[in-house]
Amino acid sequence: MKKGFTLIELMVAISIFIIVMTISMGSILNVFDANRKSRSLKTVLNNLNLAVESMSKEMRFGKNYHCGSGTITVPQNCPSGGTLMSFLSSDGIQITYQFNNQGIEKQVGTGDFIAVTAPEIIIDDLTFYTLGAGTSDTLHPKVLIKIKSHAGANKGLTNFVLETLVSQRTLDH
Repeated sequence: MKKGFTLIELMVAISIFIIVMTISMGSILNVFDANRKSRSLKTVLNNLNLAVESMSKEMRFGKNYHCGSGTITVPQNCPSGGTLMSFLSSDGIQITYQFNNQGIEKQVGTGDFIAVTAPEIIIDDLTFYTLGAGTSDTLHPKVLIKIKSHAGANKGLTNFVLETLVSQRTLDH
């Protein structure tokens, strides 16, 4: 009858324990990484959702849409897209949104441009497409907003595209 473990049996048991613990720790670290990625993506999407909702609401009740370059107070279609969108708000104030290679900015009247998105939000591209902006056509004015962005970094990088279509509430005269 044997009364204990031999040295080899003890080393095998410890080796198996170390292997199991290493695999378990790897799984736990992956769960933490997935949680961090999920929180980062949620922050980005919440901030972008708020910015797009605010822009959409103002545009919906605005008029005289101007997309692209030129005099922003003159309605202008932009079927090929532009990084600047300006319109007359329901209060009669000129509102301008633009992409500045860091985020989305807003200008009210002739004031300074103010960031609409948080600094940690990385926007790769913002494009406005406008149709029906002029009064000489029969199209109902509408703006398509397309935002390409990403959250995270390295292997935790998630790319996404957010699009929304805004239709003017009032008819052109």
